[in-house]
Amino acid sequence: MEYVSNYHTPVLLKESIEALQIKPNGTYVDCTFGGGGHSQLILKHLSKDGRLIAFDQDEHALENTLNDDRLTLVHHNFKYLSQFLNYHKASPADGILADLGISSAQINEADRGFAHKYNAQLDMRMSKGIKLSAKDIINTYDTQSLINVFRNYGEVKSAFKAANAIVAARKAGTIATTNDLNSALLNATNEFSLAKNLSRVYQSLRIEVNGEMDVLKDLLSSTAQNITKGGVLVVISYHSLEDRLVKQFIQNGSFSKNQTKDFYGNIDRPFEPLGKMIIPSKEEIEVNSRARSAKMRIAIRN
Repeated sequence: MEYVSNYHTPVLLKESIEALQIKPNGTYVDCTFGGGGHSQLILKHLSKDGRLIAFDQDEHALENTLNDDRLTLVHHNFKYLSQFLNYHKASPADGILADLGISSAQINEADRGFAHKYNAQLDMRMSKGIKLSAKDIINTYDTQSLINVFRNYGEVKSAFKAANAIVAARKAGTIATTNDLNSALLNATNEFSLAKNLSRVYQSLRIEVNGEMDVLKDLLSSTAQNITKGGVLVVISYHSLEDRLVKQFIQNGSFSKNQTKDFYGNIDRPFEPLGKMIIPSKEEIEVNSRARSAKMRIAIRN
């Protein structure tokens, strides 16, 4: 399996395609088209009668569309999975793949403000259709709201100091750029852990801007009705918040730690976990450092 692109190197590419157990005449969904890496290989496994529905809300991803009649690329967030699969008469599908998080291309597009290492406007929107930007959050959220965002979505240990530093800094003027934000946070963290803490703050802001946790819940909740019995759900996550939701949903059928059981004491869940969580090999991590935090979970529709 070969895939070459300057846009993004898919993580766990071989493993995720194998996990889908692709049927040549089947219908499959790629929830995060991105550079088209997963989609290209799914299409290679499909016959002329197979179908692939791919989603991506990022306008830049549309530039990577593939010239293949079997592919339908939907320019919308995957939280609208049910609506568009029904519209395209593609439900239930034989398998759904979701490679979550942010792509290397999005991080490296300096003007989008996703990375603290580039000076840019504080944007962080995955789509221009999203109204709230990181700049809005930084300049309008009160101290406690900022603390909640940093703690809940970035697990920032110095969340209190970071929030107070931002509120103090914006009294002198609008915090408009990544450099402005970095400067405001200089006194809120130890210099030896600055890069790590900045990464966590930026992650938390990106998640808040794009509503990523709620969107993931919407996606997972809709998979049961959109995957045929015996079909496969494959999800690759990149931080503990995502993985926790995926794990609980697959194991418990909900986003709770507690399992719900039917009258006979059987676990009441739409999916059956398949195997153990899969992580990238040392060799893959050496080639692609972004793979370091990846976790893949597989489930079969009951």
